[in-house]
Amino acid sequence: MSMPSGTELLLIFGIIILMFGAKKIPDLAKGLGQGIKSFKKEMKSDDVEEAEIKTAQNDTPAKKVEPTGTVASTETPKTSQQA
Repeated sequence: MSMPSGTELLLIFGIIILMFGAKKIPDLAKGLGQGIKSFKKEMKSDDVEEAEIKTAQNDTPAKKVEPTGTVASTETPKTSQQA
């Protein structure tokens, strides 16, 4: 599929003007621009939040487990039939 030529673009633009009217087109373009701007802003804020989470996880030291001195039994528990 090739790119539309000049006459095709003019025809498409003419149809858009007929559908929406000349007064609504700037409002539509403004709304589209604000939507794109908002989308880019949210994408950047998500990247910043992910970076903050990663650095917070790397900065938190791991908890050290202290040995209690007791050893777990390796014996299997006896049931009433084995006793």
